[in-house]
Amino acid sequence: MSYFNTWINDPKIMRTGPTNLFVLVLLTFIGTRLQAQELQKSADKTSISSPQIKISVDKKTGMVNYIFSDGSHIDNAAAYIKDVSSGYLPTSAFSGHSCTIEPVTDQIGKGLCLTVKHSDAQHYISLTQQFTLYQGKKYALIKVSATSADRPIETRDISPIAILPASKGKLFIPGAEPRVLDVPFDNDDWTPTLERRWPKAKEPKSKGISYEFLAVYDQLNNSGLVIGSVEHDFWKTGLSYQTAAELGYIDSLSVFGGVATADDPSLKPGYGGLDGTHDHTEHGTALGQKVSSPTIYISSSDDLHETFKDFGRVNSIMNGIQTWQAPAPVYWNSFGVEGVLGYEKVMMPKAVHQISDFLYSMPNFSAYSKPVLSVDSYDQGIYTTEVLKEIGEYGAENGQQMGFYFIPFAMWSWKDNIKGHKVPGSDYLLEDVLLRDKNGRPIMYKDGEWGAYAMDPSHPAIRLYIIQQLKKAKAINAKFLKIDFLTAGSLETTKRYDPKVRTGMQAYNYGMKTLRHLVDSIMGKEIFITQAISPLFPHQYAHTRFVSTDVYSHLRDDQKGFPGWGSTESSLAIGSHMGWIQGTLFPYTNMDVSIMKNFQRNPDLTEQEIKVRLYAMMVMGSILGDGSDYRNPIAAYRAQKFLNNKKIAEFFSDPKAFIPIKMADGESYDQQLSFYLPGDVTMLALFNFNLKKDFKQVFTRRALHLNAKTKYELRDFMNDNVIGHLEANALELSTTAGPGTAVMMKIVPVK
Repeated sequence: MSYFNTWINDPKIMRTGPTNLFVLVLLTFIGTRLQAQELQKSADKTSISSPQIKISVDKKTGMVNYIFSDGSHIDNAAAYIKDVSSGYLPTSAFSGHSCTIEPVTDQIGKGLCLTVKHSDAQHYISLTQQFTLYQGKKYALIKVSATSADRPIETRDISPIAILPASKGKLFIPGAEPRVLDVPFDNDDWTPTLERRWPKAKEPKSKGISYEFLAVYDQLNNSGLVIGSVEHDFWKTGLSYQTAAELGYIDSLSVFGGVATADDPSLKPGYGGLDGTHDHTEHGTALGQKVSSPTIYISSSDDLHETFKDFGRVNSIMNGIQTWQAPAPVYWNSFGVEGVLGYEKVMMPKAVHQISDFLYSMPNFSAYSKPVLSVDSYDQGIYTTEVLKEIGEYGAENGQQMGFYFIPFAMWSWKDNIKGHKVPGSDYLLEDVLLRDKNGRPIMYKDGEWGAYAMDPSHPAIRLYIIQQLKKAKAINAKFLKIDFLTAGSLETTKRYDPKVRTGMQAYNYGMKTLRHLVDSIMGKEIFITQAISPLFPHQYAHTRFVSTDVYSHLRDDQKGFPGWGSTESSLAIGSHMGWIQGTLFPYTNMDVSIMKNFQRNPDLTEQEIKVRLYAMMVMGSILGDGSDYRNPIAAYRAQKFLNNKKIAEFFSDPKAFIPIKMADGESYDQQLSFYLPGDVTMLALFNFNLKKDFKQVFTRRALHLNAKTKYELRDFMNDNVIGHLEANALELSTTAGPGTAVMMKIVPVK
């Protein structure tokens, strides 16, 4: 029996109980075993710790302290609930705080759970916090439950960890350049991820709400703290924060289940304008004699990327993950040619045959998987199921397969023209299936004269509608599904078909689970699913998801003649913080399609912009898609040059996200970013979106995981030409990307 098992089964040291004795548990890793040691007894505190985290509870106040091995710490953290009837109740309001420690074994592994019950005779509700540390893991999981013996509790705001100014709570991370990573709820509206700085003298404090997760990190060292939800079947999780005046300190942070925020056109998109949950009414409530918060992951280390990967891994352990055994799919998508295919007669069905023929002419592009002909939004009067089936049959002769696009939880319609219309595939009236705002009106998820109404995933009409769409997909022998505008299904509502479904996230999770089951049963399990506009979580129903909104492949958002959104720079600025999702949440990411000449009616791209775009897709571990009209000779020439490149095709057969070295910082378009992918042959990428200055960066061997005293050749990725050397006695590698360019190189050991 290991030291760990011996210790956790000793009843004398497992409980402080009514004696109010303090037990400090020190967990020290010895190989793969845990050794525990009782250090002291006290009436004041109970702590558990691992080599990475110490969690300590003050039994007089109920406050919790966290100390991390990288020097980060949280002081005087509380938990709370806001009951709809009785109001706000923090753990500090109770006079009694009792602690127990018990062993746990669950899907993550073996560990210890510190349970703290906050109760007294003055409150009919008690709060119970749970803190779990696992053997060999660098993180903790925390949760709070509220219990009542004699009456129901109802809440739409419950927090297992809250740093409150009234309790003198503080969070601190070390480092000279601290940032708060503030992320939007979904990937819609080209909303940026924010890197919030600490204020200078007389500037207001930085504050906001991040959704589902947040990081507080040092920009220079890529170290810091990640905190976020690992449960996504009921709550939308908000992380409301405010920086302190003192560098590196947060003086307010509430991590809570129950966030619901409306769009606000008076605010900038990332600052409350479009980054929220897009709701039109309050978050639904949890109701019962026991209600619980989402389970929260927390970890801090000197390797922010690995801390994020652990966050992703825990989410997948707890919720599941899709796998893909075959080479990654490659595809052509029609949206880059025409927004609604056929509507403006830009590309009629016979022209798709020409696309198929051209794809056939690119043997490297087709070498690893059958290319997908992904017809996006289309004029259903032209591209009927019979026509799509015929296109699929034509493509099959060229060694290709079909894709299918649909929107499961929203219905496009002319505004105020929904009466009498039925949900396709059902006999249910559309108006009876729509979600409702706080005034009882149907919710327009996408407002406009031609807009999208949000539908209730719990309604049986949605199941019938999805079945109808999947039968269409099966009829054309589709093997690739693109599902879009999924956020509509996560919206809160004042009316729902199934009263047991109480929140938007609960309904969305139900709808996605239903969709995944129907795909498996109708089309088979070997169907690749990509999510377009959608929340990041729950993630377990698809193989990939757009990192950002649609990308048009121009270099920067401020380019003359282009829309002020959808650039390679803006998508990679977001992506520089999100590469950890590849391999932890999804097999791949999706950076949308490349473009070889022009997106729809946008101006033409340069070849340099195309190269930068493809390299950006590579460093994100994206699948490869293209949205070009190859009937144009320039587009065809460039496709042969780039998409049919052997090195490009080989990489995208099994794409892997690079590790960020220099991430995006701030709102400037002049971002200068770098990434690397370690291996027997290390890959290094630099991106310089500054149009006036070179981007020069110096890397140590250690930073790139290169062997000491080994000579390396530096080879251009595209053509394998030698472009430099790292001599055996050289300690550093210096690389430069010129203005508006990107560099992708292989670092090859010389034998």
